[in-house]
Amino acid sequence: MRRKFVAGNWKMNTLSRSAVELASALAKAVPARLPAVDVAVCPPFPYLSAVGAAITGSGVVLGAQNVWHEKPGAFTGEVAVEMLLDVGCRWVILGHSERRQVLKETDELISRKVLASLANGLPVILCVGETLDQRKAGQTESVLDGQMQGSLAGVDVQGIGQVVVAYEPVWAIGTGMTASTEQAESAHLHLRRWLEIRYNPGVAAATRILYGGSVKAQNAQSLLEQPDVDGALVGGASLKVDDFLPIIRAAETARKS
Repeated sequence: MRRKFVAGNWKMNTLSRSAVELASALAKAVPARLPAVDVAVCPPFPYLSAVGAAITGSGVVLGAQNVWHEKPGAFTGEVAVEMLLDVGCRWVILGHSERRQVLKETDELISRKVLASLANGLPVILCVGETLDQRKAGQTESVLDGQMQGSLAGVDVQGIGQVVVAYEPVWAIGTGMTASTEQAESAHLHLRRWLEIRYNPGVAAATRILYGGSVKAQNAQSLLEQPDVDGALVGGASLKVDDFLPIIRAAETARKS
């Protein structure tokens, strides 16, 4: 049985005080042993240490929003895997559509980051998803196949055990639009079948696949009840405790696959 996972991606939001206040409130609300759900928050780089301290002893763990694939050295402006581990990160988000679309990250670059993270023992939340034009053109599955193949190049069976996949349709991120439960389940099932073909049935059955894209309290329950939806990668709704906690609670009560 796959354990539910809800991760908050704070993106380029919060300042020091608001980040710590948000993290502290979540820490108080999420006990150290939440029976059915893993919870993570991924603040901006400058606040990783402060947020990490605020959630210590709670059921919330720390994640980062990106990483560079080289060892520490002369890479101005970048952050190494070792640095993330040093401040207590347990996860890193890679391949987010904003990195792919806005910052033009390629599958090849993302795969280097994935491999570097896994080699150093930092589990990965790998994001994949299609644009609205691609969906309208009937290319959703081929786009997902290409992103998975490229971003996971070189990742073996042992490595894939440290990867969580997040399906984030680009057209639903920050737009208020959300994939229907049928659309979400269809994409997740396709991704699971891809994992079965690329790896094996055991990997496909064990890998958690999250949904991301305007997840909020009002739609979380129906999405998380889908048999192949194992949690949520939450953007805007993770920035307020009163918006984020209902999503965590929905994951607790959702049917287990």
